[in-house]
Amino acid sequence: MQLLRVFVFSWLPVFCTLSAQAPGGWPQFRGNAQLTGVATPALPAALALRWTYETGEPVGSSAAIADGVVYIGSAKGELLAIDLESGKLRWKYATGPDGFIESSSPAVGRDAVFIGDLTGTMHAVNARDGSRLWTFKTDSEVKSSPVVVGDLVLIGSYDMHLYALDSHTGKVRWKLQTDGPVHATPAVQNGVMYLAGCDERFRAVRLADGKVLFEMRLGAYVGASTAIAGDRAYVGTFNSEVLALDVRARKILWRYRDPSREFPYYSSAALVDGRVIVGGRDKAIHAIDAASGKGVWKFVTRARVDSSPAVAGGRVYVGSSDGKLYVLDAATGTKQWEFDAGDAITASPAIAAGRLVIGSQDGRIYCFG
Repeated sequence: MQLLRVFVFSWLPVFCTLSAQAPGGWPQFRGNAQLTGVATPALPAALALRWTYETGEPVGSSAAIADGVVYIGSAKGELLAIDLESGKLRWKYATGPDGFIESSSPAVGRDAVFIGDLTGTMHAVNARDGSRLWTFKTDSEVKSSPVVVGDLVLIGSYDMHLYALDSHTGKVRWKLQTDGPVHATPAVQNGVMYLAGCDERFRAVRLADGKVLFEMRLGAYVGASTAIAGDRAYVGTFNSEVLALDVRARKILWRYRDPSREFPYYSSAALVDGRVIVGGRDKAIHAIDAASGKGVWKFVTRARVDSSPAVAGGRVYVGSSDGKLYVLDAATGTKQWEFDAGDAITASPAIAAGRLVIGSQDGRIYCFG
C-alpha cells in the first residue's frame, strides 16, 4: 500500500521541509521529503562494521540520523536513540502494550521524533531525553512513516485516512479519506503532497488545507512510496510494473515491466543520475532509464528485495531477504561488496556523516563506515 506525490504550482506556498534543516543528515524515511533515497556525502570505498546494537526483536523500521544520533524502531515496541559514533544507547522510549513498530520509520523535527505503531498510535517523543510529548490515536494500524513539513506532521493509517497533525500539539489540522489503507509514506514538494495508495489512485494534495488538486487512476495496488523529481513521480506497483507519472500533464509517461519475470514491487525507488533504482520481489534490483523507461541493468539476489535502495557517491546500498546488504556500482550494477547478516533485511539503509545504518530481522542494528 502506499502514497505518492509530485507537482509544482508556482502560486502555492513553499514549505520549509525537514531535510533542509539537517545538512548531511537523514532525518526521515528515504532521507528527504521527496523520497529520493540519495545521500550527499559518499561512504568509504571499503566499508567496515563499526558497531552493532541488539534490540531483542526484529527490526523492520528504517533509521533516521540527525545531529549524531540514530533513531530507529523495533518490533519490541521501542523507539531507540543510539549514539552514531559509539553505538551506545542514549535513551529508549516504550510505545506501550501491543505498540509494536513494524515498518514505520522515525522522522526527526527540531526538538521531537515522530513514529507510528500497530495500535494505530502516532508518538511524538522529546529528542533530548526520550520523554513523551503527545500521542495521537487513529482507528487502525500505522505502518506508514511520518513526514515533517514546517509545523505539520503527515502520517497515514490503515483506517483509510492520511492525517496532517500539528507537530507541537498533535491536533488534527486536516485529514484525507481514501478508499483503502494508507500504507505508503507521502512525498512532498513545493507545498504539495503526493500519494499513491492501496485504492489504486495517485493524488496531489495541497498541504495548506488538504484539498485534493487532482487524482489519477493507476489500475494497480501500490505498496511502495513514490519518489519525486521535478514534474515526475516514480513508483512500483503490485501489477509488476514501475510507473513514471508526469504530474503537470497528469498522465502516465511509461511503464517498465521486466520481460523475463513478473513480480510485485514493494521497494521504494531511488533517483540518481537519470536512473530509477528499485528492488523487486523477483529477487532483483533494477536500474531503469528515467527518460525512456528502458532497463539499464539488473542485479539478482537470492530472495525478494523489499528494502528500498539508498545511493551515495556512485554506489547503491540495499538489503535483501537473503540476509545480505549489497553495495553495487550505480552505473553498471556490478557488485562491489556484501555483508551477510544471517537473516532477512527488509529495512532500508540510512546514510549520514560517513556512516550507514540498517536493521535486520535478526534483531540487530548494524552501523558501517
